[in-house]
Amino acid sequence: MKVTFLGAGSWGTALAIMLAKNNHNVILWSAVRSEIDMLARYREHKDRLPGVKLPDSIIVTTDIAFAVERPDLIVFSVASPYVRTTAEAISRYVRFDQKIVNVAKGIEDETLYTLVDIISETIPQAKVCVLSGPSHAEEVSIGMPTTVVVGAKEKETADYVQDIFMNDRFRVYTSPDVIGIELGGAIKNVIALAAGIIDGLGYQDNTKAALITRGMTEISRLGVAMGGKLETFCGLSGIGDLIVTCTSNHSRNHNAGYLIGKGKTTEEALAEVNQVVEGVNSAKAALKLSQKYNVSMPIVEAINEVLFEGKTAQEALEELLKRDKKEEYPELSW
Repeated sequence: MKVTFLGAGSWGTALAIMLAKNNHNVILWSAVRSEIDMLARYREHKDRLPGVKLPDSIIVTTDIAFAVERPDLIVFSVASPYVRTTAEAISRYVRFDQKIVNVAKGIEDETLYTLVDIISETIPQAKVCVLSGPSHAEEVSIGMPTTVVVGAKEKETADYVQDIFMNDRFRVYTSPDVIGIELGGAIKNVIALAAGIIDGLGYQDNTKAALITRGMTEISRLGVAMGGKLETFCGLSGIGDLIVTCTSNHSRNHNAGYLIGKGKTTEEALAEVNQVVEGVNSAKAALKLSQKYNVSMPIVEAINEVLFEGKTAQEALEELLKRDKKEEYPELSW
């Protein structure tokens, strides 16, 4: 297959390497000239995946018209803030029924659209799906066993993407629950910021386990209210992705939260991480969605207060612990 990746950051590059090793014809595009120059010269993403070489077969380019000229599959691997502008840039080149898979995670703050919503609205002639799950680029790029899920409205589209990506180190499941998969992937980044803050404050396993568990409760409440399926939040793109992002030093969201927990401002933490920390953008959107759907999300509220309102991480934690007494699941009968 001819597969084009739009976005040559760590995740796009890792997946491009994997698909080239799956014997597909891969084009890796970036709007950042210095990034493409580096990949062309060194055949390595020295900033994001040092030591991992691109197969010789991968074509790297900044020419977007060339990149999207009749591929079998387009992979959106740009960071979430750039999904809309990238979709607008390619829309006129995309043919009817073109299959597109989004592998980024996020929610657009202004519209509250998921990334699949953005691509589908901007490129209505395409069939758009999402690939998500517990997967760090640093591990996928060197062949660590990984399992993800593809969500699509049409089973045929999900099966198509599954066949292209799947190999003996990268197992792919399929699902019809696009909205559930996208919300799990986006809002887990917000909870990962909180997990990093917990580590930065010096708390340990009990605190983080409680944070992850209650965070998943918030994600699933909102997801079900928006039409997602509870089973999805118990799966790879739900609890699976949440665990890996909340516990790994590979996670830019966790790392940013850790710096905030250590006393840095949001701006200082983002500057030190020096990558797109998608949980910061998704935090505002998650809060707006919780208000729109009347869903209680106290952890998301607390993170917004820390990120944007000047509340200290310690104050936010203490207020969460001092909230009124609750039943764990009020839906259960005595």
